[in-house]
Amino acid sequence: MRSWKLISLMLCGLVIGVSYFNSSAFGQEKTISLNYSIHFPAQHTVTGLAKEWGKEIEKRTEGKVKVTVFPGGTLLAADKCYDGVVKGIADIGFAVPALTRGRFPLTEVIDLPLGYKSGMGATRLINEYYNKFKPKEFDEVQIMYLQAHGPAILHSKKAVNKLEDFKGLKIRCTGLAAKIVGVLGGAPVAMPVGEAYDALSRGVVDASLGSMEALEGWRWAEVAKFSTEGYGFANTTGFFVFMNKKKWNALPPNAQKIIGKINEEWIEKEGKNWDAIDKSGKDFTLKMGNKIITLSNEENERITRTLKPVFDEYLKKMKENGLPGDEVLNFCTDRLKKL
Repeated sequence: MRSWKLISLMLCGLVIGVSYFNSSAFGQEKTISLNYSIHFPAQHTVTGLAKEWGKEIEKRTEGKVKVTVFPGGTLLAADKCYDGVVKGIADIGFAVPALTRGRFPLTEVIDLPLGYKSGMGATRLINEYYNKFKPKEFDEVQIMYLQAHGPAILHSKKAVNKLEDFKGLKIRCTGLAAKIVGVLGGAPVAMPVGEAYDALSRGVVDASLGSMEALEGWRWAEVAKFSTEGYGFANTTGFFVFMNKKKWNALPPNAQKIIGKINEEWIEKEGKNWDAIDKSGKDFTLKMGNKIITLSNEENERITRTLKPVFDEYLKKMKENGLPGDEVLNFCTDRLKKL
């Protein structure tokens, strides 16, 4: 009798062992479906990378975590994305701090005209800033990774060759860029990027601030015949990919680890993509016969001096709110020189 019991126990152990070693790291866990809201158009390469990110998660989790991307703001509009994810309307979002000014005060440092030269540099900087300072303004969500586009320059219906040409121009912009436009003598018009094409076409605005990629990705080259490269006023716009905190906390630890690894890889992918599409946008507008105006070093220096009040105002605001504005600005200025 004992021998039969011993044999039975051995067989049970063998079955359990075989089941364990044949099962995947995720066992029989139920498939987790996540929706992802992004405001970029379906055909845009930024949306393409968002979809690839989701596919990579599905692949590495062996199909146990699936991400469905909703482009073009069809699930949540750009300025509603952050709150929508916090409330659980979407599980994952691609948000723009500049569209909710005051919500992410410390991070506004990224949108200052720091002298950006590339999308890769801007993207690396915003992630290094986040990792070093871990700003509490992001605490209610789980950050996946951050990114920022290449230098924002001026795309206009008429030529802008010098500082004085900004005077009176109605310029579409978002967030802190409105301060830049105002100090340069222009009239800032707050407007999401998706509305810029029609506004330029109908003459609602005379120009728009944005990176070179917008000339092709958002078709601005069709309605803005001049682009002024002025790195004295060139800023960027920060973006962040994030998840509803409850959704993140509900994920299995192994899935969180996999997603964290993919997030690290995507920082470099996004930076390279911004540089590639800036080049493509520049080539696109030139093929259409449009003109690119490059300001001289002297003119850029004039603009930099003119914009000093924008930096002063940021530092003053941070001090009033008990935030380390001086430390953050010094860090970003120093790091950008090396990126």
